[in-house]
Amino acid sequence: MAAVLFDFSGTLFRVEPTESWLRAVLDDAGLTLDERELAGKARALEEAGALPGGASPVRLPEELAGLWDVRDRSAEQHRAAYTALSRQVALPDPALHDALYDRHMTPAAWAPYRDAAEVLRALRERGIGVGVVSNIGWDLRPVFRAHGLDPYVDAYVLSYEHGIQKPDPRLFAAACTELGTRPEDVLMVGDDRRADGGAAALGCGVHFVDHLPVTDRPDALLPVLDLVGHRAA
Repeated sequence: MAAVLFDFSGTLFRVEPTESWLRAVLDDAGLTLDERELAGKARALEEAGALPGGASPVRLPEELAGLWDVRDRSAEQHRAAYTALSRQVALPDPALHDALYDRHMTPAAWAPYRDAAEVLRALRERGIGVGVVSNIGWDLRPVFRAHGLDPYVDAYVLSYEHGIQKPDPRLFAAACTELGTRPEDVLMVGDDRRADGGAAALGCGVHFVDHLPVTDRPDALLPVLDLVGHRAA
């Protein structure tokens, strides 16, 4: 393998739990809820699928189905989709819905999996190119920089910057082009069988990990190092 492509959410990073997401925004706004009410609101937001990178909606409103399907193709559609889901839950101040969306884009809202740095560093030392291919509606580069992982990434290919989203093979092709590699020499690592599995149509190898809390998945990325070996001189 000459390069490895990684998904972002659920693969290299995990977003914070819904309750801490809501608590942080309430704190910033100087608002408080008693613990029982806060837990209830957080549970309702999670069921609504309002946290990008979190759980999918338990029930997607029919009027949002079309927007949901294309949410990762632009920053505007991404924000519109998730704030619409959030607004299904009554909060103390309507402005909190946009504040919640803004919070999820901050480095503080994300934690890298415990083995992410080790794996990315090892790939760099072996001369293996690294790309991040994500269905997303905002610039995740600051998250990588804040957590010290940006030096190990050679290319970021983000759906909203290209107007296409996984599993469309064109997004993976764009990553291969940026890395200067042939698809058959590339491994795609992700947590979504459908979206990330789209790389197989291009001829890339595919390896899946489970989207679990950081504490429950300490070393799932390590097998990637065995799969790619060392790049030939």
